[in-house]
Amino acid sequence: MRRFHVQNFGCRATQADGAALESQLAARGLESAGRDAADVVILNTCTVTAEADSDARSAIRRVHRENPNARILVTGCYAQRSPEELSAMPGVEWVVGNSHKTSIAELIAAETPYHGGIVSGDIFATSDILTAPVSDSSDRTRPNLKIQDGCHNRCSFCIIPFVRGRSRFVPPEQVVEQVRGIAAQYQEVVLSGINLGRWGRQAGSGMRLADLLRRLLAETDIAKIRLSSVEPMDFSNDLLELMASSGRIAKHVHAPLQSGSDTILRRMFRKYRPKHYADRVTTARKLMPDAAIGADVMVGFPGESDDLFEESRQFIDAMPFTYLHVFTYSERPGTPAAEMPFAVPMPVRKERNRVLRELAAKKNARFRESMLGREFAAVTLDPPGLALTDNFVKVKLEMPYSPNRLVRIRPRALTSDGVHAVISSTAFSAGNAVA
Repeated sequence: MRRFHVQNFGCRATQADGAALESQLAARGLESAGRDAADVVILNTCTVTAEADSDARSAIRRVHRENPNARILVTGCYAQRSPEELSAMPGVEWVVGNSHKTSIAELIAAETPYHGGIVSGDIFATSDILTAPVSDSSDRTRPNLKIQDGCHNRCSFCIIPFVRGRSRFVPPEQVVEQVRGIAAQYQEVVLSGINLGRWGRQAGSGMRLADLLRRLLAETDIAKIRLSSVEPMDFSNDLLELMASSGRIAKHVHAPLQSGSDTILRRMFRKYRPKHYADRVTTARKLMPDAAIGADVMVGFPGESDDLFEESRQFIDAMPFTYLHVFTYSERPGTPAAEMPFAVPMPVRKERNRVLRELAAKKNARFRESMLGREFAAVTLDPPGLALTDNFVKVKLEMPYSPNRLVRIRPRALTSDGVHAVISSTAFSAGNAVA
């Protein structure tokens, strides 16, 4: 088995795990190959929704059909949650849970016979973190670096803590070294994690996420740091003020909401109330008037009556969101919510999803309209002719421009999901950039 292929599903953390696996396998002398030519295909799964599970099963069947000689290894969150189910599928020779993901490269590279089976254990005993910078296949100029894994929260709808384990983080010295390496090749890095705002919050550590950012600003040359999703109450005043004061930190706040209804938040076991969330978001807006402010919201949670959904919709409408990720509730076996009464019919869930998506589209359009005629910092993307602003707006440039450059752009018109702009400046200090 000298040729391998890794296919990732789901979130940025899973993408980062896959990048680390590729790096480890290459270090052992194995060669990356296309899925149809690989001797072993690694499917790195997600299990956040039933649809994610279905996607993984479909991929397994496709690989087995199109490359019947390939040995299939399934890992990731689905493999941790239900290894027996996956092991029973035709073509699957090995299922490795997240608890043993760090051993995959050794298992594949070993010269001993490939016997197959299930390799999984207590995820809460796991302390290792797979980490390596990864560039999304559609965006090769903004690598994602996972610096935290696991979650201590126990939201009633979420299976992730039970397949990712306890919260743990990459030591600051390692993060600094990795970002230094990224800075030698890229302008922007995206810091990510399962519960990113919990970085540093372990016994023996006095550092918090804001402290890590200060070290990265002081000890690396990275031009732009972007935070992925951070829980609302982890957006401390210290963190928000640092984000507002530094031109090297993207003006982009993503704080999962899930629901604007106090009743539903309590049933979800979320640790804040709408008024607490509103305080964090309005503080962010005051400190960063042009920032992107986004949220994850869920519709159709058990017990979400018409009145409670309307309460949530009105709250969302009142918040200064510039975009939303709207999810339809999906029952996850093993979670408290899956056993709750008063399930919302699927047609109602889908209709509520549509309502919030339309609301999000209107908010986003107003935000992009407010940018017209002004200047914003952006990083140019691959393929040439595209860019992403500091405040998370897609840009179609009037003329192609080389990727991986910091520029200033002036939006002139709206596109379907971004802005059409010209480059107004190609040389400026990231430390003085504002957006």
